Amino acid sequence: MEEKSNFKPFGFSALALALIGWVGVYLIITMSLPFVWSRWGFFALLLMALTGTALPIVYFLHQRFPAEPPADANVILRQAMWVGVYGVTLAWLQLGRLLSLYVILGLAGGLLAAEYFIRIRENAHRHPPVIHDEEPHDAS
Repeated sequence: MEEKSNFKPFGFSALALALIGWVGVYLIITMSLPFVWSRWGFFALLLMALTGTALPIVYFLHQRFPAEPPADANVILRQAMWVGVYGVTLAWLQLGRLLSLYVILGLAGGLLAAEYFIRIRENAHRHPPVIHDEEPHDAS
């Protein structure tokens, strides 16, 4: 019978990332001036906030639509981090007024393509488990 993974290993990480990230973003927006370290702090905290928020969603999508082979914990975390990197990159591009619909769609397509090729590479290097149907024979 197939073993279902649980959300426990991700729960504390997702909660901590989301809480620290969103509270930090709120505090930076409301209580600081837009100097260099405030901006870098904003981007770092936004990355944490978006990653922590996306982690349960990505986990749920992998449970709802399982792949063969099933995604490991590092795949789920990496895909949640892609969401954070995407959001931070969009925020950074908006500072320079460089954000447009084509940039949004092109960046999303590029990140999806990168994840697709990473998954192909992982599946190519995967070694399926060996299943022994017979019991070992005695040499006597």
